[in-house]
Amino acid sequence: MALTRGNQSMTAEASTAEQPGPGRDDPFIRDLVSRARNGDKQAWDALVNRYAPLIWSICRRYALADTDIEDVGQSVWLHLVDHLDRVRDPGALPGWLATTARRECFRILRTTRGAHVTEPLPDAEIISDGQAVRADEELLVAEQHAALHEAFMSLPPGGQRLMALLIEDPPLPYAEISARLGIPVGSIGPNRRRYLDKLRRHPALARLIAA
Repeated sequence: MALTRGNQSMTAEASTAEQPGPGRDDPFIRDLVSRARNGDKQAWDALVNRYAPLIWSICRRYALADTDIEDVGQSVWLHLVDHLDRVRDPGALPGWLATTARRECFRILRTTRGAHVTEPLPDAEIISDGQAVRADEELLVAEQHAALHEAFMSLPPGGQRLMALLIEDPPLPYAEISARLGIPVGSIGPNRRRYLDKLRRHPALARLIAA
């Protein structure tokens, strides 16, 4: 699907608001971590939902199979359960999760492809400021992709096909899109605006815009 290749351009069109930078939710995350430490299941679920896109995006970068991605995710969350009491700086949590996820990805790769698959990784207990910032930036991108995918899948099938063709790279002429979809050339622009408006109003994207 062209969505993956062109999702950055569609995100830019669907949301023109400036996104907050690294460390944007420290008070909110600090509260979640504190409550999760005390056994609050809702807080734990909120942490998982917030950072699952980051772990998923890292796994996809290493081209893991779906079953292996589930394995990595379960391992990362089990590690976090064991280490939650030691989290002193919630702002470093994305970095810790990203490093742990990469380490688990390489564990899977070494199991499936042999011990020759190696890459030096820092200990997940020691996260530098630079790694934390990079992970927070990765998290923002992962959140954007996850929100865009959720919003995109809410469009009707015809809308999905139209928007996918509109974000092809290099761009397709309207005449070709018209021929592929069997719709008038004059309807492409109005439909594009209508579907972009629907994407902007989708709760997943609206939350990012409101942030």
